Amino acid sequence: MNFGQAVELLKRGKKVSRKGWNGKGMFVVYQKGYPQGIQCNKQTAEAWGLNEGDLFKVEPYLQIRMVNGSHAMWVPSINDVLAEDWEITD
Repeated sequence: MNFGQAVELLKRGKKVSRKGWNGKGMFVVYQKGYPQGIQCNKQTAEAWGLNEGDLFKVEPYLQIRMVNGSHAMWVPSINDVLAEDWEITD
Protein backbone atom coordinates (compact mmCIF):
# COMPACT_ATOMS: atom_id res chain seq x y z
CA MET A 1 0.00 0.00 0.00
CA ASN A 2 1.08 3.62 -0.34
CA PHE A 3 1.91 6.08 2.44
CA GLY A 4 -1.46 7.84 2.30
CA GLN A 5 -3.22 4.54 2.92
CA ALA A 6 -0.76 3.76 5.72
CA VAL A 7 -1.51 7.11 7.41
CA GLU A 8 -5.25 6.41 7.34
CA LEU A 9 -4.64 3.05 9.00
CA LEU A 10 -2.36 4.67 11.59
CA LYS A 11 -5.16 7.09 12.50
CA ARG A 12 -7.42 4.08 13.07
CA GLY A 13 -4.97 2.57 15.53
CA LYS A 14 -3.08 0.15 13.28
CA LYS A 15 0.69 -0.37 13.34
CA VAL A 16 2.41 -0.12 9.97
CA SER A 17 5.86 -0.85 8.58
CA ARG A 18 7.65 -1.11 5.28
CA LYS A 19 8.77 -4.31 3.63
CA GLY A 20 11.84 -2.39 2.46
CA TRP A 21 13.09 -1.61 5.96
CA ASN A 22 16.11 -3.65 6.95
CA GLY A 23 15.44 -3.42 10.68
CA LYS A 24 13.56 -6.36 12.13
CA GLY A 25 10.62 -5.48 14.39
CA MET A 26 10.38 -1.83 13.33
CA PHE A 27 6.94 -0.25 13.01
CA VAL A 28 5.19 3.11 13.23
CA VAL A 29 2.20 4.13 15.36
CA TYR A 30 0.06 7.27 15.56
CA GLN A 31 0.15 9.05 18.89
CA LYS A 32 -2.91 11.21 19.54
CA GLY A 33 -0.90 13.63 21.66
CA TYR A 34 -2.46 15.77 24.38
CA PRO A 35 -4.04 18.76 22.59
CA GLN A 36 -5.85 19.76 25.81
CA GLY A 37 -2.61 19.39 27.76
CA ILE A 38 -1.13 17.06 30.33
CA GLN A 39 0.89 17.77 33.44
CA CYS A 40 4.54 17.65 32.45
CA ASN A 41 6.94 15.40 34.28
CA LYS A 42 10.30 16.48 35.69
CA GLN A 43 12.28 15.59 32.57
CA THR A 44 9.93 17.51 30.26
CA ALA A 45 9.81 20.48 32.63
CA GLU A 46 13.62 20.68 32.71
CA ALA A 47 13.91 20.40 28.93
CA TRP A 48 11.38 23.19 28.29
CA GLY A 49 12.13 25.48 31.22
CA LEU A 50 8.78 24.79 32.87
CA ASN A 51 7.76 23.73 36.33
CA GLU A 52 6.99 20.09 36.99
CA GLY A 53 3.22 19.74 36.80
CA ASP A 54 2.70 22.67 34.40
CA LEU A 55 0.19 22.04 31.61
CA PHE A 56 2.04 20.82 28.52
CA LYS A 57 0.16 20.63 25.20
CA VAL A 58 1.29 18.05 22.66
CA GLU A 59 -0.03 17.78 19.10
CA PRO A 60 -0.51 14.38 17.44
CA TYR A 61 2.65 12.77 16.07
CA LEU A 62 4.09 9.57 14.63
CA GLN A 63 6.31 7.31 16.71
CA ILE A 64 8.58 4.50 15.55
CA ARG A 65 9.77 1.36 17.30
CA MET A 66 13.47 1.06 16.61
CA VAL A 67 15.45 -2.14 16.01
CA ASN A 68 16.83 -2.02 19.57
CA GLY A 69 13.31 -1.86 21.05
CA SER A 70 13.39 1.83 21.95
CA HIS A 71 10.88 4.34 20.61
CA ALA A 72 11.31 7.77 19.00
CA MET A 73 9.24 10.47 17.38
CA TRP A 74 9.36 9.86 13.64
CA VAL A 75 9.24 11.94 10.46
CA PRO A 76 9.16 9.93 7.23
CA SER A 77 11.87 10.34 4.61
CA ILE A 78 10.96 11.13 1.01
CA ASN A 79 11.63 7.44 0.24
CA ASP A 80 9.11 6.41 2.92
CA VAL A 81 6.50 8.87 1.61
CA LEU A 82 6.84 7.65 -1.98
CA ALA A 83 7.11 3.93 -1.14
CA GLU A 84 4.43 1.46 -2.16
CA ASP A 85 5.50 -1.33 0.20
CA TRP A 86 3.69 -0.29 3.39
CA GLU A 87 1.91 -3.05 5.28
CA ILE A 88 -0.03 -3.58 8.48
CA THR A 89 2.10 -4.97 11.31
CA ASP A 90 0.66 -7.19 14.02
